[in-house]
Amino acid sequence: MSQPDLANLDEHAFTSPTLSELPPPRRATHAPRILLLYGSLRERSYSRLLTQEAARLLNAMGAETKIFDPHQLPLPDGATDEHPKVQELRQCVQWAEGMVWTSPERHGAMSSVLKAQIDWIPLSIGSVRPTQGKTLALMQVSGGSQSFNALNQMRVLGRWMRLITIPNQSSVAKAFLEFDDHGRMKPSPYYDRVVDVMEELIKFTLLTRDCADYLVDRYSERKETAQELSARVQQRSI
Repeated sequence: MSQPDLANLDEHAFTSPTLSELPPPRRATHAPRILLLYGSLRERSYSRLLTQEAARLLNAMGAETKIFDPHQLPLPDGATDEHPKVQELRQCVQWAEGMVWTSPERHGAMSSVLKAQIDWIPLSIGSVRPTQGKTLALMQVSGGSQSFNALNQMRVLGRWMRLITIPNQSSVAKAFLEFDDHGRMKPSPYYDRVVDVMEELIKFTLLTRDCADYLVDRYSERKETAQELSARVQQRSI
């Protein structure tokens, strides 16, 4: 077979991905670190209750979890990056190996409370990309019939933030009927789906966290890095 014409390709930055380059799986390591964000400030917030239920499941599956409290988080650009809640959020994101985003559906869309949290998370902090290559699970609660509007929006955002967004997702309709007076989720197919989603998140996190750097290693970025290094060498030789 003749070789394809790839005249535009930088052969020094080009590689053929192989399984042999993947880091070996680690059998004994730390618990998966999962950060959970929710999208409502109400006293009885169903997105918060669903998030807490998810955290219980993740803990039972062996994960370490943190739930970020969005109270007192300023609007994006309404404060500097040094604001304590902004710093807390960013530190949590850097700590995490995976995330769960849970939003109520408001006016057919995700809530501004959750969007504000995501908007405070930059694509890079110095040389560190805090979300790239990490896993993400999505859930939404609705006051009426089942909908996927908030989920679809969050899925777009997850891709934009370079997160590995898992296929499964949870949409809880008429959420006010699905939790008891103590804030615990009642047995139902909705609850079973939440279990499914958290189980899938843990599996994807275990499969990808040790090889995330390899999975997001890109030709274009290797090429750019090589060009920058070459330019520095030339400047030093002048």
